[in-house]
Amino acid sequence: MTEIKLENVSYRYGAGTPFEKVALKNVSVRFSPGKITGLIGHTGSGKSTLAQLLNGIIRPAEGKVFLDGKDIFENPKDLAKIRFRVGLVFQYPEYQLFEETVYKDIAFGPHNMGASPHDIERMVKDAAHFCGVSGDMLLKSPFDLSGGQKRRVAIAGVIAMDPEVLILDEPAAGLDPGGREEILGSLRRYQREKEKTVILISHSMEDMARFADDILIMKDGAVFAHDSVDQIFENAALIEEAGLELPQITRLMIRLRELGAPVSPMIHTVEDACFEMCEKLKGRG
Repeated sequence: MTEIKLENVSYRYGAGTPFEKVALKNVSVRFSPGKITGLIGHTGSGKSTLAQLLNGIIRPAEGKVFLDGKDIFENPKDLAKIRFRVGLVFQYPEYQLFEETVYKDIAFGPHNMGASPHDIERMVKDAAHFCGVSGDMLLKSPFDLSGGQKRRVAIAGVIAMDPEVLILDEPAAGLDPGGREEILGSLRRYQREKEKTVILISHSMEDMARFADDILIMKDGAVFAHDSVDQIFENAALIEEAGLELPQITRLMIRLRELGAPVSPMIHTVEDACFEMCEKLKGRG
């Protein structure tokens, strides 16, 4: 499995100008290979900047970015290959669709990789399958699709390149609950079946609880906390200090516990809460 990490990375926008702004300050972090790491923090905390560094779109002012132990900026001519290995899905990626058909849009990345027509067809169909893009949809214009369908097509276009690391910036932003479930559920299934390293940027602690294995909290351009989902959620004071909130269902279970109900306060998803309540009810006969 592919390892990606940053060592002592700093980045500044508008360096050397009166508008200089420090976006990242001496960030060192290693992302767990083969897991989903949820990257969370308030606007301006450095999440998107970090994602663009991992993909080689921007270069750190100080520090290094390593992919399987090699500095990705060591040879600038190899950056195009790096971007095939580290796929980045920007926020609202549907605005980047441009081809005549969905098939051609998903095939754009594999074509640029130099894949054969046979391999391109396989890569497009595999990516479409993981993202819930049906066969008949492949022949349509992407501009005839709904917002949620466009989002799935855009994500499939990155997945089609079979990146070793997949980074997604708010992939469910602006979608209704059903659309969020479809997008994030498909990504979870993709990660498990392909054993990929996935970095999921989100403002939603509920999304982190349901779909992430680890959580990285950014605050003021620095790593505030980085641990497993359970370890992060066990420390409510830490989350509050970061200016974030526990998932609603966790707050509910904590309150029930305070009122005397024999339930675990360490519940992070509605499914786990239902199971917990049913087990307690069974125990009472």
